[in-house]
Amino acid sequence: MTPKARRTRKPFRLAILTGGGDCPGLNAVIRAAARSAFALGWEVFGVEDGFEGLLTRRVNQLHPRAVRGILHLGGTILGTSNRVNPFRVDRRGAGGAKQAPTDRSADVVRNFKAMGFDALIAIGGDGTLSIALQLALKGIPVVGVPKTIDNDIEQTSVTFGFDTAVSTATDAIDKLHPTTEAHGRVMVVELMGRNAGFIALNSGVAGGADVILIPEVPFDLDLVCDKIREREKGHRGGYFSIVVVAEGARSKGGQVHLRATDKGETPRFGGIGQWVAEEIGRRTGKETRSLVLGHLQRGGPPTTFDRLLGTRFGAAAVRAVADGDFETMVALKPPTIVRVPLKVAVGGGRTKRVPLDSDVMQSARGLGISFGD
Repeated sequence: MTPKARRTRKPFRLAILTGGGDCPGLNAVIRAAARSAFALGWEVFGVEDGFEGLLTRRVNQLHPRAVRGILHLGGTILGTSNRVNPFRVDRRGAGGAKQAPTDRSADVVRNFKAMGFDALIAIGGDGTLSIALQLALKGIPVVGVPKTIDNDIEQTSVTFGFDTAVSTATDAIDKLHPTTEAHGRVMVVELMGRNAGFIALNSGVAGGADVILIPEVPFDLDLVCDKIREREKGHRGGYFSIVVVAEGARSKGGQVHLRATDKGETPRFGGIGQWVAEEIGRRTGKETRSLVLGHLQRGGPPTTFDRLLGTRFGAAAVRAVADGDFETMVALKPPTIVRVPLKVAVGGGRTKRVPLDSDVMQSARGLGISFGD
C-alpha cells in the first residue's frame, strides 16, 4: 500500500509529543511510532516537554539510534509537561503578578507549519488529547494516542501505563501485609486515579485488601469501621486490616480532599488517606498508619502488557497518519486496535469511571470486601 501521506511530497515530516503526567510505556509508543515512520521513509521529530515545545520550537529530529534501547524504560525521552495549555498560557505582569491567561494557539499552528511538519502524533491523557482536538480544529493534522495510569479515557478498554501502576500498587500492598499483621494494625494506602477508582479497585482486589474506597462509591466511615471490628472478632483485638483508598474518594455528603497549592494553581488531590486513617484510629481505638504511594505508581519499567500495548498504539497511530485519517484516536477494542474520532473520545469532557456492575466489583463484594456502603 502506498500511504496517502507519501504521495504529497517527500520526505514526509512527522512530529511526536508526550503531554501530561509521565507514564510507563511512553517510550514504547515513541519507539514504535518512530520505527514505523522510518520504514515508510519519513522524517521524525520529537517535541520537547509537550505543547511547550511547539510554543518555543524546542524540537529535535529523531534518528534510529535515538529510539534504540528505550522499549523497557519508564518516563519519556521527549520530556513532558502538564503546565502549558497553548489556549491558556499564563502571563506575569510587573512584580510577577499573575495576569489573565492568553490564547497562543495561533503561535503553535504557525510554528508547526513553519517547521514543515505534516502531521502530529499527540500522546497523552484527556487534557492533552482535548488540546490536540482543539489544535486539529485549527488545521493541525493530529492523531491521538491515549495514555494515563488512571485508565479514565473513554472509547478505549484500557490505556497503557495502567497495568504497570496496578502492578506497582499491588506489590506495595503485598509488602504491607506482613508488617501490618505483625503489629495488628490498620494500614491505609492512598493510591492515584483522580476521579476514577480503577487503580484502587484492581490493586486492592489483587492485593487482598479488606476495604476499598473509590470515587464512584461515596463511603460511610462507620461502615468501614464496622468491617474492621468484624475482622477483630475471635482474634483478641490483635488482628489487622488493609484499607485501600483512591485519592478522589469521598465520604457520603463530603468533599474530595485537596492539597494546598500556590495561588492560582489548580488544586491537586491529596490527604484522603491520612484523614481516613485518623478517623479509623479515633473511632476504633486501633493503631492505624497511612501510606501515600504517590509517584511510585508512575515510575519504573512498563510491564509486558504495557510495552506491547504501547507498541501496538504507536504503530497504529502511524498507520492512521499514513491513511490521512486525522482527528482520530487509536484505541483498544479487544482484540484489535481501532480508530475513534477524537471528539467522541474527549470532546465532551467526559472521563471513564468504574462501572458499579462490573465483574471486578461483583467479585470484590462476593469476597466480602467492603466499599463503605
